[in-house]
Order: sequence, then structure tokens, then C-alpha cells
Amino acid sequence: MSELDLRLSVATAQDTGSFRLLELPPELCQIIESASEKTAASLFIKGHPTEDAVLCTSEKTYAVRSVVLSNTVLVVTPSRSDPNGTVHIRDQLHEILELVPVVPKLHKLSILLRDMEYDEGDEDRQVGQHAATMPKYSYEQARSEIQASEAEFIRGLKERRILVLEGQLRPIAPAHLSTILELLLNYLISLSLSHQAAAVEELVSVLADEHEIPRAVSNQVISWFGDVKEALWKMDPDAVIRELGVGILRHHRHNPISENEFFKKWKNVVGDTFESSVKLSLLSGDYLRNLSSIGEEATLTYFPSSALPVDPAPRFVELFLTRQRWKHEEIEHFLLDIAVNSKERDKLLLKHARALTDTEGIWYTARVSYNN
Repeated sequence: MSELDLRLSVATAQDTGSFRLLELPPELCQIIESASEKTAASLFIKGHPTEDAVLCTSEKTYAVRSVVLSNTVLVVTPSRSDPNGTVHIRDQLHEILELVPVVPKLHKLSILLRDMEYDEGDEDRQVGQHAATMPKYSYEQARSEIQASEAEFIRGLKERRILVLEGQLRPIAPAHLSTILELLLNYLISLSLSHQAAAVEELVSVLADEHEIPRAVSNQVISWFGDVKEALWKMDPDAVIRELGVGILRHHRHNPISENEFFKKWKNVVGDTFESSVKLSLLSGDYLRNLSSIGEEATLTYFPSSALPVDPAPRFVELFLTRQRWKHEEIEHFLLDIAVNSKERDKLLLKHARALTDTEGIWYTARVSYNN
């Protein structure tokens, strides 16, 4: 092994603190190694000064975490005068940065878009003083500020039912969305269109002509609930049925509805064609099923996971204050949006809950006692 002469560089003082070592996970190494001049690897560091930084690829988001090293690492460069025998010390590093996959931080959208909801008849109100005073948040602004990859950001807008109108983000009012979906189901029947290949233009036109629903709105709603290829809409029945079910359940956050009554309303809304596809599992993560005593009819309460705290610790507090114990198949749906995968979800359960097994299966209780 050849020996090298280590020397302090004249630039050491000004270079100190300017170098970082970043450990790349295998999937990121593959992205960078496969990049070329035509297909450059797109990596972005995102974060407000008050936020922890994240690194985003086109598909995923990674937390950037500092790991302290037990040994000092020297950053050196070859000497210009003696590149084969002398290296100059540029900096000393005592930590490396590691990248860990995390859930995209899309929850900020609900805060940033407060008071910007799009509702029926908004076209008439978007003139004069109301238009001038209405807060605005653009697609491009959100895209640059929200800590999420491009794919996660686009998917987040779809899942949160956020419209992009004239470059501005507008969450659609739940009641108005339910109305549009009911109209779409009715017109599929009245126009004799197959839900697996319905002409988008025909649906968009009839909504605009007969109900004054802007094309930009109906086109986006249609794209949220299925695939559009060659101007034909292949509807996702489960997605539509779920949304209509949540629309009914949303009115019962504080006053539970009997399960039989709820199903009756739900089937009536989706119509004869899809009533056989109605099932409670479609609403997982948005409801609680209550049984006050043996023999009494079950009731349902609106309990959306999206309204729970984003941080794991307070979320588990909220869950265990709501119920002292949870079945595994129930609680897991309220953790999907804070864990990147099932492995991370199981880690959260291990950290914040205690598992108990009986004849009914696995139950989870709080590791600490919470006072109701």
C-alpha cells in the first residue's frame, strides 16, 4: 500500500463545514448510475427553514438524518504539485447523512388550502370583491413547497380531491363531489353507457349543459375515479361507491347511525346496478362500528384517519382514548397514512401498543394509561 503525505490545505479554514457525506440506499444508487445526459437523475432537497429537510426523487420521499461517526473522516484532495504523493486535508467530518423512506408530508395541504374550497355555484362568486379577497395557492407553489415527490404530490391531490383550476388548488366540497358522482351514475344509466367504457365527452357535456358543472371540474372528477384512455372512462366502481358512502357517513361524526339505516341510504345512492358491491370494508379507516350490548343493532360513527394527528405518538393517544383496545384488522387502517409500509407499521405498533391474544384474535392496548 503506497504512503501519502497528509498536509493541511490553505483552503482548510474556508472549506471547514462545507462538505457532507451522503449514504445512498440501493434504489437511489441505481437511479444515479442509470442516469445519462438525456435522462438525468432528478433529486430535490425540500423543506422550509423550520422543517426537517427531505430528499425527493420523482417517485419517493426520504428523510435526511444525521448519524454520528465514532471515527473522524478526512476529506482530502490530491496536491496539484505532487498528485501521486501528497494529499491536502480539506475538512473533517464527524457524521454522515443517511436517507430513510418516509411518508410524504401532504397533510399541510389541508391547512394551506383552508377557506379555498370549491363548491357548487362558485363560478358566480368568482367575480368582483369576493374574487379579489379569496386566498390563493397555486399548483406550482405547492409543488415546490410540499415535501413530496412529483408522483406522490399528484397522487395526493387526487386522494384529497383537490382540483386544479386556472393553476390554483381548490379542494372540492364533499357534498358537491357526491352530487357530481350521483349524476354520473344516473347518466351512465340514462345514456346507456357502460361504466367500463363511457365516452368522457358525452358525460362532461351533459353535466355542463344541464347542471352548469364546468368541464374542468367534471373532467378532473372523472379522472379521480377510474382510468381515461382514448377518451373513454373505465370507472372504478369501488372508488365511487366508497366516496358516496363516506359522503353519507360524514354527517354522523357525533350522532351514530344504525348500520341497517346506513346501508339502506348507501344502496339507494349508488343505485340498483352497484348496490351488490356495497360493503363496509370499502370504508376502512373512516368509521367505527359500535355495539353497545349483545343483541342491540350495531351503529356506525364517522371517524376519519385523515383527521387524526400526523405524528405517531399523539395519534396512538387519540386512538386509545377513543377505544381502550383495538383488533389488529381495525387499527391497521388508521396507521396506513403514517407508515411507508407494513414493516414500519408493525414497528409503530410494537413501540406504542401492547399486543394481546385471545379466542377472538389479536388485540392492541396502550402501553401507558390514558385518562379519558
